[in-house]
Amino acid sequence: MGIELLPDIILQKYEVHEWKHACAILKSDFPAEWSDLTDLLLNFKLCKSWIIEAGGRKSKVSEYIDGFLYNKGWQEKHFNTALHVDGYEMVSPTHKIDCYKNRIALEIEWNNKDPFFDRDLNNFRLLFDLRAISVGIIITRCDDLQAIFNQLGRGASYGASTTHLGKLLPRILGGAGAGCPILVLGIKSELFDERC
Repeated sequence: MGIELLPDIILQKYEVHEWKHACAILKSDFPAEWSDLTDLLLNFKLCKSWIIEAGGRKSKVSEYIDGFLYNKGWQEKHFNTALHVDGYEMVSPTHKIDCYKNRIALEIEWNNKDPFFDRDLNNFRLLFDLRAISVGIIITRCDDLQAIFNQLGRGASYGASTTHLGKLLPRILGGAGAGCPILVLGIKSELFDERC
């Protein structure tokens, strides 16, 4: 079983990819987190106002996803990691995880520079190898949203070298996540809502 474990409505509104049985692990071993994730995906809509407003430190998309999950007990998490060899400590810092709960790490990459994907995938790899996480999840945008951005006069703000599915998938297919089970959710144009 794989992505078909997700409700059909989610599969219609998101482009979904998984590696190393991420969906089966989530649904079987982490049912509360699976429920939180499906609730988020079923309730999310991409508001027109979020696209036409000038950007700030954090996008409205990230704010919505963070807020939804934080209300369900997820939190931003930083891990203090180090390797010890013969009494010598080598500090191996990680970047903070946007949303974390019970060994599940979720990153939101809406409109960052695409090397942020490298950072996220390396984080997932390291934290999985250290047995700190069991699954990594990335939510990003699908390439088909570019037509909507262009139509709204915001296309230049969402450039080709920013985070979107077309920049993420080749990295994962090339092995960047290593052994970590990964679930990728691409926000499709079907989620766009002109009314909000």
